[in-house]
Amino acid sequence: MNARQEELRGRLTALGFDEVRFTRAEAAPADGLRRWLAASFHADMAWMERTAPKRLNPDLVLAGVRSMILLGVNYWPGAAEDARQRAGNGPTWARYALHEDYHETVKPALVAAGRTIEELYGTADGDYRYYVDTGPVLERGWAERAGLGFLGKNGMLISRKHGNWLLLAAILTRLEFEADAPLRTKNPMPGVDARTGLLCGKCTRCLDACPTQAIPQPGLVDARRCISYQTIENQGVIPRALRPGIGRHIFGCDVCLEVCPWNRFARAGRRMLLAARFELAGLGLGELLELTPARFAGVFQGTVLKRLKLNRLLRNACVVAGNVAAGAGAGHELVAPLVRLAAQGTPLVRGHAVWAVHRIAGRDASGLLAAAREAEADPAVLAEYAAWPSTEIRKADGPVRA
Repeated sequence: MNARQEELRGRLTALGFDEVRFTRAEAAPADGLRRWLAASFHADMAWMERTAPKRLNPDLVLAGVRSMILLGVNYWPGAAEDARQRAGNGPTWARYALHEDYHETVKPALVAAGRTIEELYGTADGDYRYYVDTGPVLERGWAERAGLGFLGKNGMLISRKHGNWLLLAAILTRLEFEADAPLRTKNPMPGVDARTGLLCGKCTRCLDACPTQAIPQPGLVDARRCISYQTIENQGVIPRALRPGIGRHIFGCDVCLEVCPWNRFARAGRRMLLAARFELAGLGLGELLELTPARFAGVFQGTVLKRLKLNRLLRNACVVAGNVAAGAGAGHELVAPLVRLAAQGTPLVRGHAVWAVHRIAGRDASGLLAAAREAEADPAVLAEYAAWPSTEIRKADGPVRA
């Protein structure tokens, strides 16, 4: 590989990127994406179907593109910090969410990377385009092709060095770089395609561990059943059948990532491009259920939670409350704020609060919710009441302890 390209790699690494790899910008294999879309596994994320041609053909994103630079940022906090964040019986957040919004903190480094390319190669700023998980780019597929990692059976990019804990960014450029080699194995296992599960062997931990059975086959995730989709992307009602499986996951889910044996090689990231907000892991359910718009804006300013907005965070908090305190009885400390939300929240929040009160208080829920039920007129919320016969006590799903 030529010296100038290696200088570029070194300078991008110095900017804070933990992985810097190069690949040719050729048409991507279409079968996997098309099969995923045809099965409606993208749920209501219509933009995935709308932008599919660009995702498969980078020349539609940047005309004349010849190469792509794939960049990885390690966000693993280290074993001790991770254990501290996961301790107790409170809500669980996706690990990447316990930082300032990475889209914003990584972007300045991408701007600097572009300036570095201009300096070393004499290009103009129109000769490249960069994205950090926001554009019509199949980052994981291109990262796999560049040798940054391999595509796991959980549908994620898995690095031999960083495990499952990489945030990805991409730079498309009209420059031609020498491509890095993808990972290889002598004994590939069968999967969705020859690349899926390349270094997974016979392991199926991610498929087996998914709380909502959202991975029907290796490499294909059904967003309709995925906790990350339901707690982040879904703007409406979370299906009742999926709520118990959500457990303590209030924003996103890392289960299919954290069970992966490749994580044993991960080390705490440099976090040059990340700003930790680990204190968010200490927020209790009671505090979350009492959030006001002003308090929400203050607590979550600058984080990815701003995209969720208060309405959906309260929805998620209701579901988690109904899980962690299931069967605890009408005297549980979470019942009072849930009853208030059942009467005063938006229809989306009210419906999930009704579900949670029934999960916790059992046959006493009807009395606790009588006033709210009398005043209720929204059909979706009324459907939540109707789903719980007044004499029913649900014992099949006990409180979530992990």
